[in-house]
Amino acid sequence: MATKNTTQDKRVTHLPEKGPIDETGKEVLLSLKNVDITFGKGDTAVKAVQNASFDIYKGETFSLVGESGSGKTTIGRAVIRVNPLANGEIDYRGVRISGKIPHSLDREVIRNIQMVFQDPAASLNERATVDYIISEGLYNFHLFENEADRVRKVEKIIEEVGLLPEHLTRYPHEFSGGQRQRIGLARAMVMEPELVVADEPISALDVSIRAQVLNLLKKFQEEKGVTYLFIAHDLSIVRFISDRIGVIYKGHIVEIADAEELFAFPLHPYTHSLISAIPIPDPQLEKKKVLYTYDPSVHDYSTDQPELVDIGHNHWVYGNKKEIEEYKAIREKGVNLQPISIAGDEGVDAHRPPKELMEAKASEEFLRSPTRDTGSAWYAIFSFILPILGLIAAHLFRTHRYIRNFKACRKGAIYGFIFIGVLIVLFLVLLGLSLL
Repeated sequence: MATKNTTQDKRVTHLPEKGPIDETGKEVLLSLKNVDITFGKGDTAVKAVQNASFDIYKGETFSLVGESGSGKTTIGRAVIRVNPLANGEIDYRGVRISGKIPHSLDREVIRNIQMVFQDPAASLNERATVDYIISEGLYNFHLFENEADRVRKVEKIIEEVGLLPEHLTRYPHEFSGGQRQRIGLARAMVMEPELVVADEPISALDVSIRAQVLNLLKKFQEEKGVTYLFIAHDLSIVRFISDRIGVIYKGHIVEIADAEELFAFPLHPYTHSLISAIPIPDPQLEKKKVLYTYDPSVHDYSTDQPELVDIGHNHWVYGNKKEIEEYKAIREKGVNLQPISIAGDEGVDAHRPPKELMEAKASEEFLRSPTRDTGSAWYAIFSFILPILGLIAAHLFRTHRYIRNFKACRKGAIYGFIFIGVLIVLFLVLLGLSLL
């Protein structure tokens, strides 16, 4: 079957108008089929991606999440034909675009698939003006009728991303990180692409700027029907912008589901660990949150090899036959899973080590102290000079939970008593010597 597809693909020189329609009636824009990506050769070869398979439908946002080094960016670069495949294939609108393809097809793929890079500084040519950076794709594909048309397109896209036409004559180093990311987004969107690979486009930006860039991406999707492959490591962000989410661990796709389905039923242990690491905006709850750490040794794949299986509800999970049956049973119960646990909830503290529990409670008591509990050095100096009054102050501070002030007064009083004791000893010694 693979040989037949390859033979057919060699005759394809242009993309069809639409991609294939799957059984749900959705148009499949991009499809990864058993993709392997390897770096190096022989004994030093590293398999960055292994047997990765998923589809991206037209008009949706498909997010690929995982920790650093899991293979997210490697897949994104393979989609734009930078990283070659060791095995498998990537199809765009049903046509294979991986490997060697005709020049005319290659140009169509470049025009239709654009990428927004993670580092807004390194991805822009520092020696080129913003005008040239945005226009480079227009020049290469001659996507303008005349110079006036090119200028109009560039000025329109620069305004759409929230910058001004006078910015076009400047250089990238004259802009902030958020503005540079907008320039990178404008460079991609001026090509009017159908698919945009967004490789962690907001991870290097401030929180307020992140929201603006995400709103821009959503705006382009609504107005132009753009499809996104959104690469990220933060599940808290992708939950609210994604239609579907794929979770990748060490090159393996371990779970794929609709966004809300994945958060309601995170079946794979690695997905569980990623969700448990999402920060809670309440500092008191975040302090008591119990992190779940994924341990790959819980899987026994020595005899029964794992695979990515659809367990229903458009939910795919990676596991062997035994694990898949367990996942199906959990999902069919329909009871939402709770991957985030708070210490103090019923059944949580009982499973924590006594020492860890005592430290957590001590930390909680410490953090309950008032805001003016600064532990100023003046308290220590005062207690050193007047140690008796310092002990009284320490007792009062401790009663009212001013823990830092209490420690400062106690420390000063102790050193004050030691100093007085030394003076008394010296006085007695000198008195004895004078009597002799």
